[in-house]
This record gives sequence, C-alpha cells and structure tokens, in this order.
Amino acid sequence: MTRVKITVLRKADYQDLQRAYENPIERPCEVHEGDVFWATGEERPMGLCESAWETMLPFVRELLRGGGNFYDGWMKNPHSAMLSCNDGFRPVTFYLEVYPKEI
Repeated sequence: MTRVKITVLRKADYQDLQRAYENPIERPCEVHEGDVFWATGEERPMGLCESAWETMLPFVRELLRGGGNFYDGWMKNPHSAMLSCNDGFRPVTFYLEVYPKEI
C-alpha cells in the first residue's frame, strides 16, 4: 500500500510577532520536530493540525497517485515535497515522501 510519510522537520516560534499581533490562544500547535504522520488518503491524520493538512492535501493526493516532480524538479527526490503550514507566528516545516512499503 502506498502511503505518504509526513515528518515534522522544523518548528519556528516568532514570539516578537506573537506579542505584537496575535491575540493569545489556548492551544498553539502541538506537533514537535521529529513527529511522523501517515497519510493514505483524504482523511487528515490524527494529531495533525487542520490548517497544515489543508496546505499539504493537494501534494498528498498527487503523491498517492504516483505523481510528483512538483515545480519542475524542485526536490531532489521527485516523489517528495517540503511544505510549511500557514501559521505566520509558529510555522512548521513538513517533509512529505512516498513510502511504498508496508509499515
């Protein structure tokens, strides 16, 4: 079964921007560097932020269909993608890669 492995590579925390512009929130992003999520279809993996999932879903769909090579050779591995969520205060960078073997 083909799956997409989603690995959290980096998590930034711009506290100066939070102080200047953000209303306090109770539960900021709860993922951590090194966390791994698995996607097998359209359903958001448990524990993955909805906003991050919406950003990466088009890439996950394409990778699951056997596609890739986004933006004409952007990635060394054509069956992968490097994406960040759209949180300007705490952006998280994810690495998506096709994982064609059983886990």
